[in-house]
Parts: sequence; structure tokens; C-alpha cells
Amino acid sequence: MKVLGLAVLILLVGFAALTLWRAQAREARALRDTPPTGQFVTVDGLRVHVQVAGTGPDLVLIHGASGNLRDFSFGLMDRLTPHYRVLAFDRPGLGYSDPLPGGQASVAAQADVLRKAAAQLGATRPILMGQSFGGTVALAWALNHPAAALVMVSAPSLPWPGGLDITYKLTETAFGRAVFVPLASAWLPESYIARSIDAVFAPQPAPAGYLDHLGLDLTLRQGALSANVQQINTLRPQVVVMEPRLPSLALPIELVHGDADTIVPLTIHSLPLSKRLPNAHLTVLPGVGHMPHHTHPEVVLAAIDRAAARAGLR
Repeated sequence: MKVLGLAVLILLVGFAALTLWRAQAREARALRDTPPTGQFVTVDGLRVHVQVAGTGPDLVLIHGASGNLRDFSFGLMDRLTPHYRVLAFDRPGLGYSDPLPGGQASVAAQADVLRKAAAQLGATRPILMGQSFGGTVALAWALNHPAAALVMVSAPSLPWPGGLDITYKLTETAFGRAVFVPLASAWLPESYIARSIDAVFAPQPAPAGYLDHLGLDLTLRQGALSANVQQINTLRPQVVVMEPRLPSLALPIELVHGDADTIVPLTIHSLPLSKRLPNAHLTVLPGVGHMPHHTHPEVVLAAIDRAAARAGLR
């Protein structure tokens, strides 16, 4: 039995070493194959990665969970830059932006870091456009700091019933993240990620080349995975705290949401929010899923233009 126990221990140690090696190799590939595309701004000692392009009113783009600013540079930015000065950010902990100190996952703290970075670049009262989780960060920004207008695309805005799936339950604790994040970083195959991307876009197909552009290895780095699961696991309580403050929003608000979105359901978020806020204009896309900024970009562009016009910027 002692020999068997020793053999098992050796196998476990070997597997752990192999897992860490594979995770580190994936991170090295990410740095090599998907380097930063923008510039870095330092905010309170944190490096923030931002891609700036175009001329016109300042427009800040904030990406969703499991992503980075490449989600916008896949096609949307090129449509916006003739009309806006676009600042697309990697949210703290994701892409090439440093995580918040002490393992924080606060949407308000993320918004504050991005706001300070934008201000350094001359954008002190921008239009905010956030998609999915990024929409909640944009909402926190608008609640706490000046902004010209707010555009939320498929974004969580109100408390929702139920909990998260088992993937996030396993990573609620520091111990869970220490165990499962390296395993995911090392061993999740591209086919699994591709299926996950398809599920996020459904019922529309993910556009060809999207995953390669986003950067598979970039999204599966241990630091990015850990920050992402912490942010998602702590989101609902923060939305609960923000809810009573929503009537204080006086700026123009544009909401874009597909009625086939199963990730962030329309009937729980944008639809009831639009009924609570008289300054919110809702565009519902029949049969459209969670990623309309890719599948129906013209609708999102129109919402941004309306927001700019309502704010007196166009």
C-alpha cells in the first residue's frame, strides 16, 4: 500500500507539473501571437491597455466577460472611427490590462480605473458603450461619474433569479480557483472554446475568424481566467446595490437587446429597465442572440448615433 500511495503521489505531482508547464506555454504563445494592439496608460500604478482611433466625439467601448478589446477591433471599430474618437479598453485583469489590486472584482472600481485612463487621454465626458458585462461596468461609470450618454448592448442591469452554472460554482473560492484555473488554462481544447463561442452567439453563427482574432491563448491565460471568474461570481450582489440608484441616471440611455438572448435575457434586464427609466430608449432585435454588435452592427451603430445626437454631440 505504501508503494501504491507513493506511486499515486508521484503521478499527481507529475500531472501538476505538466499542467503548469502547459499553462505557461499557452501564456507564452499568447504574448507571441496576440501582442498588444494599442498603448498603455498608467492609473494608480496599474497598466491599462487601450486602442485609440478615429476623430469626433469621444466614445469609450467596454467589452464583456471572457473577452478583451479585440472583440471590438474585429470589425466594429472600423465602422465607428470615421465618426468618433474611439477608445477601446481591456477591462482590468483581462487582455493586457493589469488586474485590480488585492483580487478585487468591483465593477465600480473597474469603471473608475477606465475613467481615469480615458481622462488622461483627454476623454473627460465620453459616450459610453458597454456590451454584456461591459455594459454593467459602463452603468457603474454613469452612476458615479460624468458621461455624455450611455449605450448598453445585451447588458445585465437588474438583479436576476437563480445562480450561476457549475463552472463558476467551482471557482467561487480561492482554493477552487487555485485548482481549476490552471487545469482550464492548460487543458481546455480549442474545440470546447469554439463551442462556447457558438453558444454565446446563438442562434446566429459566430463570424468566421472571430476566435482567432480574439486570441484563444490570450483568453485562457491563468490571470485572465481567474479575474474573469471572480468578476462573474461577484456581479449579481453589485447589481443589487446599484438598482436603487438607477432612477438618478439623467443622461441619454440607449438599450439594444435581442429577444433570443439566453445569456442575458431581455425580459429580466433591458425590457424592465426601459420601463423604469423615461430617458432610456430600447431597441429589441427579434430572433437575435447575445452578440448584436457583430451580427447586427448597423443597429448598434444607430443606437450610438442616437445617443450622441441626444447628448448634443452630433
